[in-house]
Amino acid sequence: MSDLDERFEAAVAASKTLTTAPDQDTMLSMYALFKQANEGDVSGKRPGFTNPVGRAKFDAREKISGMSADQAKQDYIALVDSLS
Repeated sequence: MSDLDERFEAAVAASKTLTTAPDQDTMLSMYALFKQANEGDVSGKRPGFTNPVGRAKFDAREKISGMSADQAKQDYIALVDSLS
């Protein structure tokens, strides 16, 4: 496992123990970066207006489409570090 992977896993663990819950926009950013790091670009159809949560998650992921997994991991680590 690379140093980046180890730091990413540590940040994922740290995100679960934050003392205060991040706002919704930050949570969506964390979600999108995590998914980009692990799955890559979003695929499929955008959820309809009857699924606002799914739609927000899809939109957050679509904003960072094309970002490399390594960059997503670095951004996720930086974001979690800024919340600690």
